[in-house]
Amino acid sequence: MSRNPNVAIRLWIATGLLAYVALPWYAIQDTAWYSVMGQIFAGPETANGFVQAVLHGRKWLLIGMAGLVIAMIAIGQPPGRQQARWLIAGGLIGSVGLLASGFTIGARGWSFDLFNRQFGELAVQQFGMGAGASLALLSLIVLTAFGVARHGGFKGDLFVAASVLGCSALLLLFIGFPVIKAMYGAVLNEEGQWSLAALYARIGNDRVWSLGCVSGGVRCGVAWNTLALGLLTAAGTTILGTMMALMAERGTVRWKKPLQVLAFLPIITPPFVVGLGLILLFGRAGIVNQFLEYAFGVAPTRWFYGMFGVWIAQMFAFTPIAFMIMRGVVQGVAPSLEEAAQTLRADRRKTFFTVTLPLLKPGLANAFLVGFIESMADFGNPIVVGGQFGVLSTEIFFAIVGAQYDQGRAAALAWVLTLFALVVFALQRGLLGKQSYTTVSGKGDAGIAMALPDGVRRTLYAVTVPWMAFTAVVYVFAFLGGFVQIWGRDWTLTFAHFRTAFSVEWGQFGLVWAGTAWNSFFTTVKLAAIASPVTALLGLLIAWLLARTEFKGQGFFEFAALLAFAIPGTVLGVSYILAFNVPPFELTGTGLIIVLCFMFRNLPVGVRAGTAAFRQLDKSLDEASLMLRASTAQTLFKVVLPLLKPALVAALVYSFVRAMTTVSAVIFLVTAENELATTYIIGRVGNGDYGVALAYCTVLMILMSLAIALIQLVVGERRLGRRGSSQGSTPTVKTNQGTT
Repeated sequence: MSRNPNVAIRLWIATGLLAYVALPWYAIQDTAWYSVMGQIFAGPETANGFVQAVLHGRKWLLIGMAGLVIAMIAIGQPPGRQQARWLIAGGLIGSVGLLASGFTIGARGWSFDLFNRQFGELAVQQFGMGAGASLALLSLIVLTAFGVARHGGFKGDLFVAASVLGCSALLLLFIGFPVIKAMYGAVLNEEGQWSLAALYARIGNDRVWSLGCVSGGVRCGVAWNTLALGLLTAAGTTILGTMMALMAERGTVRWKKPLQVLAFLPIITPPFVVGLGLILLFGRAGIVNQFLEYAFGVAPTRWFYGMFGVWIAQMFAFTPIAFMIMRGVVQGVAPSLEEAAQTLRADRRKTFFTVTLPLLKPGLANAFLVGFIESMADFGNPIVVGGQFGVLSTEIFFAIVGAQYDQGRAAALAWVLTLFALVVFALQRGLLGKQSYTTVSGKGDAGIAMALPDGVRRTLYAVTVPWMAFTAVVYVFAFLGGFVQIWGRDWTLTFAHFRTAFSVEWGQFGLVWAGTAWNSFFTTVKLAAIASPVTALLGLLIAWLLARTEFKGQGFFEFAALLAFAIPGTVLGVSYILAFNVPPFELTGTGLIIVLCFMFRNLPVGVRAGTAAFRQLDKSLDEASLMLRASTAQTLFKVVLPLLKPALVAALVYSFVRAMTTVSAVIFLVTAENELATTYIIGRVGNGDYGVALAYCTVLMILMSLAIALIQLVVGERRLGRRGSSQGSTPTVKTNQGTT
């Protein structure tokens, strides 16, 4: 570790200057930025920032370089308030100047008529920010953060300051900005003027708020439907996920592997496959209805379609999320606390309900919150099995893509979803309060995890084993659909669907990927592999900032990190199109916009899993590392991160598989060049080619199963220096060398 206190400042100033002279400033259309590196001193489309300003008339770009020059003055000064003033001045002047010029000057000159009237038309224009502009802007933001730290903020810690301001900028840019721009239309009338009456007309009606189903009418409004479904799904997934976690960690060994496999199945499956499997079982022409008609003469009906069917489908889809969150929390419960209760003559049942369950409280609250927000934002399950049961997400979808095309109504309904999420978020924070749930400290804890009470164990088996069997049946149906000629008509076994999608031939010039699905397959894997590790690490970094630091606006910071889940995927996708199709951020039509949508759509799971895990880690671990003169970054990556392996696995697995299977968030962002697996499958389903669609889903499920196994192998298990459980296996002893 360098003893020079200004080395980080020098590094980021050098990075900013390098961005001005060594990278193309603007986004390069139809090609990658690194392919034009030899032309950075050439024309107005490929030149670097310095050449753009000096030779091509875009002098407003010099304001960013001026900010870097001002920040350079701080290098020769010792740490303190005087140095902080230069850093803050340079960082703010440069970053605010670049952003202001980016928003006011676009591809046609001035972006606002007011400036045209005031200053006249510009002779030159500019495109969206590219690699050089993005890196220069990042450098200026980091230098501003360093100035805040040198001024006394964040206890003088440069890493913490840069992390908070950097993450805040990302959340504002890729969540706040597009959502606000899309929702802006909620309060605009048809003439484009502000009008609260327009907002009321869009959401203040019986279609949204009716209580007809309670007062004897046909149905309730979509807002109450969404709220009731969200609460039921959150409660059900939290309870079932907790049961599975307890069974996996405290049950007998023989159930552990089957439970893990079946618990992960719903999350590695495209959302419409679960709905299709349930329809094949319980639909009007499903096996259950056919059997009832054959055996008892009961005429087939559509009883499964509606709230009950959507709830069952969401239970399949979101229980694995609760399981992954709760499994790490159950692992973190210290056996010594349970042993202490038993030493004081408490039996296993009393210990479980007074010690073990209360220690799971942060995980239960986080799992409930994630389940509730996931249910509200879900689109696939309500559209497949909802029937006449309407929810806000489907109403928003039809408002955008239907014949009405009412973006204002979609935005107004999205505000209702956001309000629901905010209320549940506030209740969750109030429930946890300032209580401490620390169970993993720097001290050794080689106790044996307490065996589950007999009544609890029997209850777990009675609930989870039938659910596992039910899960297996649904997936057998979905799996077999890809191996029959025509489902329901011709049951001949065939591999024709797999050959159509994934055939490989040897051509004149070598191997040819002849299958129609290969292009979407390779694109999806590439983009998901890029997005998932960044999503996981960013989520855990935000969780660490929330759990281990204190700063003004922390509550809003946490809510911003969760906001992506409160917005339906279709609205988020449309928001990205509206926000990033014009300068200063022209991303529409590129693979990058899909990666960013993956990242910030899936970010909250990593945040919640990390927050629950951090509440169990004693702060003395961080403090001991810092006292031994390790930096904050070294403490985070060498001490804290190894103890967060369950949360890291949950974030990696979830972000990867959701990127592979997401539909609503990216359906408006894909192009012919960047086609994804889910859009390919939707196209096949729309054409009635269910065999190829189900065959593709089978390949995706196998691929993601292998990816999950690889992630768990690479990350490994967290070692807490505890002996193995006394149930189902001979106790083993792990050393405590790896505790920190």
